Amino acid sequence: MTTTTLSAPVSRLRSIVSGSIGNLVEWYDWYAYSAFALYFAPVFFPQGSATAQLLNTAAIFAVGFLMRPLGAWVLGAYADRHGRRAALLLSVQLMACGSLLIAVAPGYATIGVLAPALLLLARLVQGISVGGEYGTSATYLSEMAGAKHRGFWSSFQYLTLMGGQLLALVVQLGLQQLLTPAQLGAWGWRVPFVIGALAALGALYLRTHMGETAAFEQQQNALLADPEGEGRAPSPSQFRMLMQHPRAVLTVVGLTLGGTLAFYTFTTYAQKFLVNTSGFSKEQATLISFGVMAVALLFQPLLGAISDKVGRRPVLLMFGIGATLGTVPLLRQLAHTQDAWVAAGLLIAALFVVSGYTSISAVVKAELFPTEIRALGVGLPFALTVAIFGGTAEYVALFAKQHGVEEWFYWYVTGCALLSLLVYWRMGETRAEKGRMTE
Repeated sequence: MTTTTLSAPVSRLRSIVSGSIGNLVEWYDWYAYSAFALYFAPVFFPQGSATAQLLNTAAIFAVGFLMRPLGAWVLGAYADRHGRRAALLLSVQLMACGSLLIAVAPGYATIGVLAPALLLLARLVQGISVGGEYGTSATYLSEMAGAKHRGFWSSFQYLTLMGGQLLALVVQLGLQQLLTPAQLGAWGWRVPFVIGALAALGALYLRTHMGETAAFEQQQNALLADPEGEGRAPSPSQFRMLMQHPRAVLTVVGLTLGGTLAFYTFTTYAQKFLVNTSGFSKEQATLISFGVMAVALLFQPLLGAISDKVGRRPVLLMFGIGATLGTVPLLRQLAHTQDAWVAAGLLIAALFVVSGYTSISAVVKAELFPTEIRALGVGLPFALTVAIFGGTAEYVALFAKQHGVEEWFYWYVTGCALLSLLVYWRMGETRAEKGRMTE
């Protein structure tokens, strides 16, 4: 299918919005798993303690993250060779398949060990999807945005990512009002995955009407104009091309390390922490998480716009210093509070600090790489780091709690934030690299 370059402001905005909505749907599907794990854990695993069942679902959540590097590799390379739009279409199709499989999978009581196997398969497919989605979507938004407001528009990457989490919580709150706990545990938890599969089809329609970025099309035009290349992709393998930028790759790993762990600690794991450690009910924890995420969405464009004025590095430093100094005291206070307003305030404060990373994560990484390797360069080192640290956050936290050393997890998050802070301190200002992107 022929694509059209969109450079006019209205067309550019339409493509950014269409890409962002698709991103929201993808992340809704991904986070619906975490939001409803409290309900479907007993369906897919043998009876046992609540923490043990959550450990099993967290393990599959983590395994899904292990597929994200594969997705980042395959879809990132595909995006760099065949276009951002084509890769974004493929990623949303994969997510629809994964969500539908979870929605219809029988439970342990019906098919035994095949039940968790089907759940695992669905998460593997979803892992490939979001692995490719992040790097390609970050690249698309960064290339489609103009240099003057690139931080602001690129912040929609995490705005819609967090919006997907919020949407999952909205569905959860609605179902908690409409269904009894018994109905939610028996079949109601399947509803959000049906919604996700249908929404993915809508996102697919929107993405078929997106334009390709000018940066990618200019790169392709340059290849077509090369008489020796005859329009073919560059001869070096994608991996060899990526390894020509070792400093950029290591910078992505370092700046992601603390950010992804802090993000998953104070978003997906926070809901379980409120129930399992603080002692709130499932319904209270969902309501608190909903309010916190709604406020945190506003931080993304705010800090993205600030980065357009003061640079990316000061905003990253704000996160690194805040997370290093504040994680342990904040989690200690959260563990002992019985007041929902206090819990919400603590989590909002935490996510404001974390937004120093999330709001500009996409644009910083995209500004590190040239066009021909950007989607893969953004996606692969990010996905590897997230798989190791972000995807295992819940499992490590629950493991520490089960063994009576929960505070070790607090210090683990702090240590990773400190490592990222050192990277932010030494890295250059990526906003100065605006020349790498076509306006």
